[in-house]
Amino acid sequence: MLRVLTAGESHGPELIAIMEGLPAGVPVTASAIQADLQRRKLGYGRGSRMKFEQDELSLSGGVRHGLTMGSPVALRIGNTEWPKWTEVMSPEPVELTEKSRGRGAALTRPRPGHADLVGMQKYGFDESRPILERASARETAARVALGAVARAFLGELGIRLVSHTLSIGPVRVPDDAPLPGPDDVALLDADPLRCFDAATSERMVAEVDDAKKDGDTLGGIVEVLAYGLPPGLGSHVQWDRRLDAKLAQALMSIQAIKGVEVGDGFETTRRRGSQAHDELFATDGGIARGTDKAGGTEGGMSTGTLLRVRAGMKPIATVPHALRTIDVATGETASAHHQRSDVCAVPAAGVVAEAMTAIVLAEVVLEKFGGDSVAETRRNLEGYLEAIPDTQRTAADALAHDADL
Repeated sequence: MLRVLTAGESHGPELIAIMEGLPAGVPVTASAIQADLQRRKLGYGRGSRMKFEQDELSLSGGVRHGLTMGSPVALRIGNTEWPKWTEVMSPEPVELTEKSRGRGAALTRPRPGHADLVGMQKYGFDESRPILERASARETAARVALGAVARAFLGELGIRLVSHTLSIGPVRVPDDAPLPGPDDVALLDADPLRCFDAATSERMVAEVDDAKKDGDTLGGIVEVLAYGLPPGLGSHVQWDRRLDAKLAQALMSIQAIKGVEVGDGFETTRRRGSQAHDELFATDGGIARGTDKAGGTEGGMSTGTLLRVRAGMKPIATVPHALRTIDVATGETASAHHQRSDVCAVPAAGVVAEAMTAIVLAEVVLEKFGGDSVAETRRNLEGYLEAIPDTQRTAADALAHDADL
């Protein structure tokens, strides 16, 4: 079983990430992981921390000479701001100095839309600092680092991922717009909003500018595409082994994500049954689906076609026009604490969603094919595909449109 853990706080010394269960022989380098950490900072409308946070990465275990060893992979990501917070976030009891007292003032005005108030209630704190430090989306840097490792493993099996922005606020990519492929990642990363449609991207930029001028924030929808999956990942036999369920849980765990859909998702609920499903056709290359409404899963398992999963991000809750709240120290109405924030972090959410999807897919691949080395996993995968009868083989093309059949 593949297991991942992260630890650390937003203004602590570092984030720590561990991945256990990865086979030996996966190519992993600090530079490749660092590249994904840089991608997480992308996007028009990001806040000031993205400009100076260095994400200083070190590989602490599990990798030798650029290859995993089959032992747990351990990563450390330093927080650039730690020197300013050594007293406020000290693990040892300390007396705050005059310099740190302002930064360490008790945060008694919980921010609506954050974990602040509920976390204080749950864990018995009289201020929100111990909650917001861990609840912060800064933690996603550790997940992106682990996602880079998972994607390296998947790449050895011919499975490749790409994410892109579908919408920012009310501005959305047209339904008939082409989908990006794995070779389009650099092009996407060069776009201000990581949008594959240039005209829509321009409108998204204008929407972000408008929100910033109004002192407001924006959410949106991102989509992750996985190419090259074999059929049969996941299982229908238990609720917690279903691939779509695992993906939903993983994506919903990302800070500020409030909705997940696979394929056409909620749009399919508005269709009649005769128009809601992907019919099967015989082609020279095997069985093809005329459409991709299901998004590459049926019955909790991958179909061997393009996997499409979407995540909806709410507008960032730290709004410059501070929202109303209650000061829990006095019981009086107050304005919420305003922490530094982004206007829009949807492009970054796409990179995080891509990482979480990679981790889930690595998990179900290992569940299905096992292997203590990448070579063994690859042999098991190839043997499985060869054993599928010719009459059941999935067409190589990810999507065969009705017009082509």
